[in-house]
Amino acid sequence: MSDQAGNSGQEPLPKIDTSVPHSARIWNYWLGGKDNYEVDRVAGDAFREIFPGIETGARAARYFLARAVRHLAAEEGIRQFLDIGTGLPNVDNTHQIAQQVAPDSRIVYVDNDPLVLAHARALLTSTPEGVTNYVDADLREPDTIIREAGKTLDFGRPVALMLMGILGHIEDHDDARSIVRQLVDALPPGSYLVQYDSTDTSEDYVRAIEQYNDGGSIPYILRSPEQIARYFDGLELLEPGVTSCSRWRPDAAALDLPAEVHQYGGVALKR
Repeated sequence: MSDQAGNSGQEPLPKIDTSVPHSARIWNYWLGGKDNYEVDRVAGDAFREIFPGIETGARAARYFLARAVRHLAAEEGIRQFLDIGTGLPNVDNTHQIAQQVAPDSRIVYVDNDPLVLAHARALLTSTPEGVTNYVDADLREPDTIIREAGKTLDFGRPVALMLMGILGHIEDHDDARSIVRQLVDALPPGSYLVQYDSTDTSEDYVRAIEQYNDGGSIPYILRSPEQIARYFDGLELLEPGVTSCSRWRPDAAALDLPAEVHQYGGVALKR
């Protein structure tokens, strides 16, 4: 394993395409960030006109990430996190939450968007006791992800695998489940899967996604809560199971959220 934070040996970043909206940048816009372009803001506003609840859902998903990481680090003793589909840096990133609890935590972020990687290298740092690293890879390359992450993480010890809002970009549900299985199979017992995705539980959300997908962006597929639950097959779900992100062990930060949002997720243990 390497203690080198960053990924300086990688090839130079490819040119960022600002002609087509990108989900990570739109998500950043909905969360109040500044790492987005006009094309992303236009797409985000058009989406919000059809489905006004998207910003609430984005916040609920972000709070879910924070609560899940904090629980795993503080209550389950997890010290390694593999966060695939990182998205753009925001407040309370995985490494910040984990290292607040346990400064020796090791985190690997994985993404293949040039803007995400550029900001990750510039903004995502580590405590002296821990390590934060970055892998430029696609979710569809689980073997590459595990190989590269293994340069920082010890796959002989438990790892929290985080797939936050990314499996909807795999158009075939069986393919998405296969990717999850391959990644989970590489983890030792005592590891956890943390996952959420957006659901088809709102007709307005479905219409907004259809418009988004027609705009030339990488498609995102809404799935049912039951389909999302299938990602956890063979694992032991923590209470309250697969549920609306706002309902997963809410804390004070989530008190202003509605009981139901259309992002569903859960946390599960690999025995």
